[in-house]
Amino acid sequence: MEYQTITLESAEGIATVTLNRGEVMNALNGQMRAEITHAVTEAGQNARVVVITGSGRAFCSGQDLSDRASVANPDLERTLRDEYLPMLRAIANCPVPTISAVNGAAAGAGANLALAADVVIAAESAYFLQAFARIGLIPDAGGTWTLPRTMGMAKALGAALFADKITARQADDWGMIWEAVPDADFEATWKARAAHLAGGPTQAYRLAKEAIRASWDNDFESQLNLEGKSQGACGQSRDFQEGVVAFMEKRPARFEGR
Repeated sequence: MEYQTITLESAEGIATVTLNRGEVMNALNGQMRAEITHAVTEAGQNARVVVITGSGRAFCSGQDLSDRASVANPDLERTLRDEYLPMLRAIANCPVPTISAVNGAAAGAGANLALAADVVIAAESAYFLQAFARIGLIPDAGGTWTLPRTMGMAKALGAALFADKITARQADDWGMIWEAVPDADFEATWKARAAHLAGGPTQAYRLAKEAIRASWDNDFESQLNLEGKSQGACGQSRDFQEGVVAFMEKRPARFEGR
């Protein structure tokens, strides 16, 4: 696919997907959703970590309300089912770790796109906004699933009903994201985090992601059984062997991702 609304760069095991509609604060239209889905799917097969970030002053301002095709025929259920669901599924099911590097405003579906990643790192000047109630809608793009699981029912309901801005620092304090960092350190921080994951035990990361997500549906015994199965698979990997040898030799492990 030739990308028109995003860019995709790969280097040293890190694939960086940059939302590239800066003139509209990287608002999501149908083409961008399709391109994100394609890029994340492709990168997940070749890279060892996938980063999603934005160009310009915003991460993503959400649904492009100036998209005439959407406004003229507002079948929101179809749009969510056919366009948002594949994009969010590609991120959630990506076989390698995903990072959202939130460089600026993340509003509406753009906030929930960011929160779909495994790790969210935000510049302190960034903010998250569940703007849906302002136009008579409910949080979508996974927001009603993600928000109560990350910051609790009380904060999730307040965010949905009041549609107040949540600063990056608040999001960090509430457990909504992994970390908020000073703007001056933002790029260096997410790049260092991405490099760390790119050099890590990729199979163990994949199985950890799967197990943690499955825990919401499992009882305690089922989860322990899943842990055992997944740990058994990790124990057969080359990375586990290297990790043990490195520990014994008191040196950093050199993981191959297999």
